[in-house]
Amino acid sequence: MVIIAEKIINEFAKKYPLSAFALNKWYKQVINADWKDFHEVRKTFNSTDSIGNDRYVFDIGGNKYRLVGMIHFTKRTIYIRFIGTHAQYEQICKSGLITKI
Repeated sequence: MVIIAEKIINEFAKKYPLSAFALNKWYKQVINADWKDFHEVRKTFNSTDSIGNDRYVFDIGGNKYRLVGMIHFTKRTIYIRFIGTHAQYEQICKSGLITKI
């Protein structure tokens, strides 16, 4: 898969250094994946959830962090839309903006 907005990952890892190892691991797995659909994503990351509007939530670092990616399976591309702590993710969910990010 092609990952768009890799810079967001690097910036988050600088701000939250404890996330760096888990984000790197996620990055390597995604870059080597060739997902055709959500079912295949779940084979790689079984805790991933579909939240609508082509967006998927990945638990990172034992669920300490959340990453929302918009996946276009036909283009083999994932666009990073959000990375945050679990608490930051919950705030976005409460605001109702989760499928708009």
